[in-house]
Amino acid sequence: MSIINQNTDTLDIVLPGLMRRYTERVPDVKKILNSMISEGIIGTEKDIENDHIAFRTMGVPRLGIQSFEKIFLHYGYEKKDHYFFEGKKLDAWWYSPPRETDPRIFVSELRVGDLSEESQRIIKSYTDEVISDPVDNLDLNNGEDVDAFLHTPLWRTPTLSDYLTLLKESEYAAWVIYNRYYLNHFTISVHNLPEGYNTVSDFNVFLEKHGISLNTSGGKIKTSPDGGLIQSATVAQMLEAEFADGETYKISGSYVEFAERKVLTKFQNLPTDQISRKNRRDGFEATNADKIFESTYTTQTGK
Repeated sequence: MSIINQNTDTLDIVLPGLMRRYTERVPDVKKILNSMISEGIIGTEKDIENDHIAFRTMGVPRLGIQSFEKIFLHYGYEKKDHYFFEGKKLDAWWYSPPRETDPRIFVSELRVGDLSEESQRIIKSYTDEVISDPVDNLDLNNGEDVDAFLHTPLWRTPTLSDYLTLLKESEYAAWVIYNRYYLNHFTISVHNLPEGYNTVSDFNVFLEKHGISLNTSGGKIKTSPDGGLIQSATVAQMLEAEFADGETYKISGSYVEFAERKVLTKFQNLPTDQISRKNRRDGFEATNADKIFESTYTTQTGK
């Protein structure tokens, strides 16, 4: 077996593992998929193209993107464009997949050094427990081990007090300190759905008809300046979380995103049945992503 085949075989263990646990934890996923099946939009869940999945990380030594990306680079992903979110104090990169059937990956990282001294102290009191890069100790050819790693806490459960202190300054920091590497969202490619559902505008109507709450930051529909990437997202559902001090508190979990990628101008004359991913607008858009991050923020979850 070639190294490329071996690595994609392992990826075929890691990706379903991520999706299985995410689906169990985010009730909106099953609600949306079941509604799509009952309306005849899709036959089974496998009919959906997963546009991308996203992860959040802490920008501290031994962790952050420089550690996390090693996993997916090993499986043949290629690091692409960088994005900077000044107001949210975040950096991010996206990674193109080894096969058209695999989701793109979007990984963001909190610029911990840009936060207040108090927030930095709280974060480092947890992340300093990680004394070496954990990915370096991982057998990346063992899909079950990698899947387990992505769902295993790297530091102790935070106290509610620390969580609430971080929440005041950076809702992103609070989300990561509790959720760690948990899958932040997956994304349905709506442009591959049947007529009447294959635009974000139409799909939003379907979602709201079925009681799904949408992120309204910047409007329910977020459109890139070039008009090629159109996105929307659900509002993260609130989960009962147990903290280190035994207290429980409702916090935001993960959410679902929807993407419509327009066919590039040079491919406009291609017959519909010949259009594939490479013929559509690729990559991401910082202005869209900036608003979609807020799917886990109290301005959205508290509506």
